[in-house]
Amino acid sequence: MKGFFIKKAFFDGWDNLLVMVAQNLIYMAIIICAIYTTGLLGEFTFLGISILVLLLFAESVIAGGTNHVVYNWAHYKKEGFSAFKTGIKRNFRHAVLFFFLQLLLILYVTIIIPFYSMVEGNAVTFVITVALLWILFIFSLAFPFYFALSEHLPADRPFKTLKKCFIIMIDNIGFAVFYLFYSIICLLISIFTLGLVPGFVGKQLASQDAVKLLMYKYDFLEEHPDERKNINWDDLLFEEKKNLGPRSLKNTIFPWKD
Repeated sequence: MKGFFIKKAFFDGWDNLLVMVAQNLIYMAIIICAIYTTGLLGEFTFLGISILVLLLFAESVIAGGTNHVVYNWAHYKKEGFSAFKTGIKRNFRHAVLFFFLQLLLILYVTIIIPFYSMVEGNAVTFVITVALLWILFIFSLAFPFYFALSEHLPADRPFKTLKKCFIIMIDNIGFAVFYLFYSIICLLISIFTLGLVPGFVGKQLASQDAVKLLMYKYDFLEEHPDERKNINWDDLLFEEKKNLGPRSLKNTIFPWKD
């Protein structure tokens, strides 16, 4: 399943590469504005912090729009700007919670963890620091599924979606750890490509592909609740592999060599 996930995420991104780059430019513009604001106004001025918070909120709302776009890509659909607008409306409540979660995560990483880690010679603060790092690690395993689940289970409210992130993470802990390392590699590639490929949009697409494949497992278990130990991914992904087709990296980059 992991191998097919990598293949699907790559080719879904490849098939929509130009649109992915164009949408990543929006996120890069937000990052540039944030860096410029920090350099011009300072990190701890009221105006500077206010602008950074507004930029974070804008990024969260835009993420709701691009989330619906990549959901369509994962289902082999191509829609224009209408999908982006639909995503903003459809995912607005989830985007608001996403904004607050990101804000809390930033405060958690930049203030709370450093505060306890700088206290020396105290066993209690050391234990607290370790516990905080474990909480961060667990959250990092679950959070990537959030927006993808909002598309696959649109009837759920934001907090219910967040709860299901942790349920899926615990139920698929091996894949969650694998996906974390996959995300780190994507981040390194994104830094090298200045955030254009795969970037934030490519990361969203990967989470959509991951959740889509995992949903086959839960559809199967819903019909066969006693077969949890007998899941055959080749059978579950038969149609998905058929839809993706027998594609290879060589034939994609050098199609004239077929």
